[in-house]
Amino acid sequence: MWLPLMVFSGMLLGASPARGVLPHSTSGPIAVYHFWNLTQVPLVANTTVKLLLAFNRIRTVNATSFPLLEELELLELGNQATALTIHRDAFRNLPNLKVLDLGYNPALSLDPDAFRGLYNLLELRLFYCGLSESVLRDGHLRDLHSLIRLDLSANNIQSLPLHTSFRKLRSLKILDLSKNQISSVCERDLQSIQGKYFSLFILADNQLFSRRPVDWGACGNPFRNILLNTLDVSGNGWSADITRDFCAAINRTQVSSLVLRHHVMGSGFGFENLKDPNSDTFSGLERSSVVQLDLSHGFIFSIRPWLFWALKWLKVLSLTHNKINRFEKGAFYGLDTLQILNLSYNLLGELYNSNFDGLPNIKYIDLKQNHIGAIQDQTFTHLKELRTLDLRDNAIKEINFLPSIDSAFLSGNKLVHLKGSIISAEFLHLGGNRLENLDDLYLLLQIPCLKFLILNQNRFSYCYASHRFTENFNLTELYLSENMLQLVWETGLCWDVFKGLSHLRHLYLNNNYLSFLPPGVFSNLISLQILSLNGNRLISLSHGDLPDTLVFLDISRNQLFSPDPNLFMSLKVLDITHNRYICECELREFLGWLNQSNVTFIGSANDMYCVYPESLSGVSLYSVSLEDCDEEEVLRPLKFSLFLFFTVSLLLIIISVIVYTQFRGFCFTGFKTVTRLVLGDHPKRTGSNAYKYDAYLCFSSKDFEWVQRAFLMHLDSQYNDDNRFNLCFEARDFLPGEEHISNIRDAIWNSRKTICVVTRQFLKDGWCIEAFNFAQSRYFSDLKEGLIMVVAGSLSQYQLMKYQPIRVFIQRQHYFKWPENHQDVGWFLDKLSQSVLKEKEVKKKANQIELQTIRVIS
Repeated sequence: MWLPLMVFSGMLLGASPARGVLPHSTSGPIAVYHFWNLTQVPLVANTTVKLLLAFNRIRTVNATSFPLLEELELLELGNQATALTIHRDAFRNLPNLKVLDLGYNPALSLDPDAFRGLYNLLELRLFYCGLSESVLRDGHLRDLHSLIRLDLSANNIQSLPLHTSFRKLRSLKILDLSKNQISSVCERDLQSIQGKYFSLFILADNQLFSRRPVDWGACGNPFRNILLNTLDVSGNGWSADITRDFCAAINRTQVSSLVLRHHVMGSGFGFENLKDPNSDTFSGLERSSVVQLDLSHGFIFSIRPWLFWALKWLKVLSLTHNKINRFEKGAFYGLDTLQILNLSYNLLGELYNSNFDGLPNIKYIDLKQNHIGAIQDQTFTHLKELRTLDLRDNAIKEINFLPSIDSAFLSGNKLVHLKGSIISAEFLHLGGNRLENLDDLYLLLQIPCLKFLILNQNRFSYCYASHRFTENFNLTELYLSENMLQLVWETGLCWDVFKGLSHLRHLYLNNNYLSFLPPGVFSNLISLQILSLNGNRLISLSHGDLPDTLVFLDISRNQLFSPDPNLFMSLKVLDITHNRYICECELREFLGWLNQSNVTFIGSANDMYCVYPESLSGVSLYSVSLEDCDEEEVLRPLKFSLFLFFTVSLLLIIISVIVYTQFRGFCFTGFKTVTRLVLGDHPKRTGSNAYKYDAYLCFSSKDFEWVQRAFLMHLDSQYNDDNRFNLCFEARDFLPGEEHISNIRDAIWNSRKTICVVTRQFLKDGWCIEAFNFAQSRYFSDLKEGLIMVVAGSLSQYQLMKYQPIRVFIQRQHYFKWPENHQDVGWFLDKLSQSVLKEKEVKKKANQIELQTIRVIS
């Protein structure tokens, strides 16, 4: 009865949650009091297993702060907003406490007997508590006989005078002293833990041995008679010399894993102020049996010969995030047992055949995020044990170097084609390259041992028709997302790309701009279980499009209007969200299935919504009712009749347009023939009362043969009696011996019209340009349209405008363009003939600027 009364009293007093009040955030054996502004430890049930009191204002913890909590295993008192003081016997009522978190209390005050009685404590967190070395020197931890992990990181510890009680901490395996101010550690400092084994000993970020020179003769071996699984001395600013001296000092100390991240070894790129490590740097580790060495995040530029010769048992070597640009000959000699080599995030540009000599047992090489563009073809072939090669995010254009391995990561490179490449791998990642020809996929599918193939984010957009098929019995997963398969399949080619993949289980085709699925494209995928078509442009699916074995289908973010539910009957999981559903009667069957199906749908109900009609736009499909659709059945015959009528009409229009487009030349000829027969409109030759010639045909002599076929044969009466015009042209009608300019002038003034056939040769012929200028000047004297310009060939507007007379003409009136299609020639010649016969007077108010321009040109 006392608990409800205390809660009620607290509410009446308007006090914050205090002693005796159980928080609302308790859940069984877990009590959470974060951000409750507590000033003292609250009463909790004696069955509590975890008590979380961080982010409060508790000032003191003493022997009476906790009731007897025999079940409590975890206590969190970190991040108090005020200075926290832990008094003597503060945790005596917590006999089975296993984890004590006091971290992030910058002004923590500890009594030497604060932890007395915590015989079962396994982990003590004292990070960022402002503690000095007294916590190690004065025996604060003497009763923690079961302690396994001690975290003293980010404090103010300057030395390691370990209390003799550390000898009794037989279970201590993990000691974290990182981010303190420890400048040196000598043999005498760690005597209390000699003979112990540590799985993790961290001295990182202390500027250890780097502030001042060390007398290693007096200091001795800091880790003498100590077994270390992992020793982390990262971030201490060690140069190659300091590293050499430290390795020599810990000679014979057994260290399985040595972590030296964030060092300053190496000259870097373009600098010579610090030395790269050499064959002496790690020589002191010859008898330390180092299995893993981490030298990442440094400035090593060159791997010197025999650099790691002393590490005879090394299996894992990390050199990532350095500035490595070259390997000197014999760089990896001595690493006979090395299995994993990480060289990612460096500055390598080329790899040569001898670079990886000395690695007979290497299994994994990581070279991602370098600048590798060229690799000699024998670089990896001699590495008989190599199983995985990671070359992601480089600049590789060819892969003739690839050996027979299990896994090859080559994404993010510059591969354009794979023709001629010999590839053998079980796992192949080629995403993010520049592959365009789908023939490369056919090539890859012929790799007999291939099981996983990733080709996402390439540019597959075309292919050729014929390919050789071989059954692939091993490929189970194929990733083709973010390509352009729509451009391939819309040509009608390569619909059989999945023909030989009878064992394929997972296929990803999302984001390929697909607006349709080729008939039978998945028909041979008799083992397919997962298919992703997400992010395409599919409007509908047909029966037979999906394999019967399919279990999971992702067809979200397409444009499905009214999907047929019978297509999804065999599925167990379906993602059909974010489509463009038209909520009309056609969707009634799908909505009924949606509400009754046993299929597991991915996404919320709000992700399946209508987009049409506007009255239902954005409404969830689960909220749509289509009960009025029965009335639509009566109108179906009328709708079908109207549909049939408009379809036939549209087909007739399309056929008419096609016929006219393809046979307009024949249509024009037939029209002219009918007109002559009906109206008697036979072509007659024009009279020559006023002019000697109907037209002067001006063209370059180099174009004579073409002009003769194109114009003279169809217009000039001397070539054919049925032609109506008496034409003048240089080769026949110019007087021999007469000045050429005089012949041109006479031809222009004795002709009703002047026809200039402008070609590339015309523009190069000065006499032709001069004739064009004379013909144009007649416009201003007779005030008649006497010049007809015909442009033939691929001449742009820019090329024509470069010539002043032609530019003036174009600005004043239109010109003829010789038709590109042969069937338009008859119509063109008819229009040209009408233009020759037509007399068009020019207004007397002529533009004075044009006239002046022509006179200047003349």
